[in-house]
Amino acid sequence: MSTHQQALVELLGREKSLVVDGWLQAAAGPNAPAKMRAEAEEIFGAFLPAIQSADAQNSGSAAWQPVKAALERLSASRAAQGSTAGSTSAFVLALKQPIFEALQRELASDTQALMDAIARVSLYVDALAQWTMDAYQRTREQLIKRQQEELLELSTPVIKLWDGVLAVPMIGTLDSSRTQLVMESLLQRIVETESTLAIIDITGVPTVDTLVAQHLLKTVTAIRLMGADCIICGIRPQIAQTIVHLGIDLNSVTTKATLADALALAMKRNGYIFTKTK
Repeated sequence: MSTHQQALVELLGREKSLVVDGWLQAAAGPNAPAKMRAEAEEIFGAFLPAIQSADAQNSGSAAWQPVKAALERLSASRAAQGSTAGSTSAFVLALKQPIFEALQRELASDTQALMDAIARVSLYVDALAQWTMDAYQRTREQLIKRQQEELLELSTPVIKLWDGVLAVPMIGTLDSSRTQLVMESLLQRIVETESTLAIIDITGVPTVDTLVAQHLLKTVTAIRLMGADCIICGIRPQIAQTIVHLGIDLNSVTTKATLADALALAMKRNGYIFTKTK
């Protein structure tokens, strides 16, 4: 470790409390929440050993891993709260001000040493801000992906209509990932409920093209391999015309116009007879 680096580490160690207080003041003012103080203390506590290590100049060394882990936790917390990447990075960059002030107090009489120390600190803190941005982006992408998966699950529920009869009301556009999710959920429910018939209701599907039809046929095939049968309902006149024009063969699949018709057929296949009392 160089003499200047050693002096910087010793200075920040002595004035750790003042630096953290100044950081919070610069980032959030006098009313910084307790959680923000805990985050600042954790990051700064990991920062000091990193710049003291022999590999301080190597940002990929093991010495910087605790700092990166702390920044990832900060980014995850801020992303979950709805903070922007810019505000999260700005919080980290606010660390410069109290460190610069501490350096000015310590090295006011040595201009060259002061400039060298400021340059070194700027490199360190800028690297922290960049890591924070990267971590925030990864966290945000993971959050969005998880939310998309949850929305997919909510948009494709598997409903038990009757003993041995399941239904999947489909709403929106069908694609490969969504069809795969429907297939997995439906097959799992067939096993759990020992159902023998599944109704796929496409009333809420705006259009049916060749790709959508292929997805539906794959789902029907998978259901039959499980020993169950399938009825597709909700085929509106416009969709029926589209299927005919596209030359899609659904002859092997039982289809009905409405969910009521499909349920009536399912009950009949299961041996139930319904009569109208009035």
